[in-house]
Amino acid sequence: MAKVLIVDDEQDIVDALKIYLSSQEYELYEAHTGKEALEMMEKEEIDLVLMDIMMPVMDGISAVAKIRQISNVPIILLTAKSEDSDKVLGLDIGADDYITKPFSPAEVIARVKSQLRRYTRLGSHVQQTGEIVIGGIVLNDNEKKITVDGTEVSLTPVEYGILKLLMSRPGQVYSSAQIYRLVWHDVPMGAEGTVAVHIRHLREKIEINPSEPRYIKVAWGQGYKMEAYHG
Repeated sequence: MAKVLIVDDEQDIVDALKIYLSSQEYELYEAHTGKEALEMMEKEEIDLVLMDIMMPVMDGISAVAKIRQISNVPIILLTAKSEDSDKVLGLDIGADDYITKPFSPAEVIARVKSQLRRYTRLGSHVQQTGEIVIGGIVLNDNEKKITVDGTEVSLTPVEYGILKLLMSRPGQVYSSAQIYRLVWHDVPMGAEGTVAVHIRHLREKIEINPSEPRYIKVAWGQGYKMEAYHG
């Protein structure tokens, strides 16, 4: 059963969303600030977050940025029409979708279902099987084991962390600074060169031809991504 966290400082909106989603088989949780949302995510294995932007203590944009440091769960922003610039910023830093207030029950249910479906289909919901599969690469997070075209390969912890991050959200571009922050859990000073070296070593282990990679691609001027599909 998917666990959905609703984050809004207006209790009426939280209650309405809980009513909308009560027809689905979800476990529903609530928080009223970005800080409360982070605390809830530390206690529960949340599968999707509905996040308001304008909240006290910690706003939704700041909360999205912090959640993306620890989790790849889908995040849907709850926005007002006047918050277009904040909505774009939220999507840029890692939110997956947005719903503009006032919203209908049908729209909320459809958006939540769509994001949970995509999240599970792309293998991001690692907790269920422990495996992410993209092309010939199989990452078993329970065993910390990687196989490429059926052959096990040995990765360093940093290489494993980079590969898991990229495979968890295929097609998404991560800058060197984002990769450094999420894998090293540190301030990304001089990240570009450090990340580039580890990407090169990783390619040498998982690519048939590291100079013409099938999996880990460069988005020029932006960062790195894992190709979503290979024939």
